[in-house]
Amino acid sequence: MTDVEVEIEPVSGAVRPVAEGLFTWPDAPRLIATSCVACATTTFPKQASCPRCTGTDMREVTLATRGRLWTWTIQGFEPKPPYAGPTPFEPYGVGYVELAADAEGASSVLVESRLSESSPDRLAIGAEMDLQIVPFRRDDDGTEVVTFSFRPAEAAG
Repeated sequence: MTDVEVEIEPVSGAVRPVAEGLFTWPDAPRLIATSCVACATTTFPKQASCPRCTGTDMREVTLATRGRLWTWTIQGFEPKPPYAGPTPFEPYGVGYVELAADAEGASSVLVESRLSESSPDRLAIGAEMDLQIVPFRRDDDGTEVVTFSFRPAEAAG
């Protein structure tokens, strides 16, 4: 497992995740998923029932911080609020990263995520990707809101 870098400089000193229960915070950030006890299907974000067998015996698991890029594209137009980012808009990468769960018997899962790269020269299906925590927006009180994204593994070192 690799270390997840957190490079956030809050104005007010406060930093919070974009959603509670999406990833562990602030120490050793990892995405939080659920795995069905009956059939081992893993879901992210976590949910109360299994989409495969409809079971409700779900256990919380964390996901690996390194995975493989399953597919990707470039977001070439600005999304609508509340997903719009800082202006001016710049195209960014979006992809699915396959991650293993930390629990024995849990399946791997595809996680849809923003990517740190938008250059087709730096993205390739099957490439190793590392989790990172990045700024998303700043609240009116100066609190830095953070989310997750993935970057090519070689960019981590």
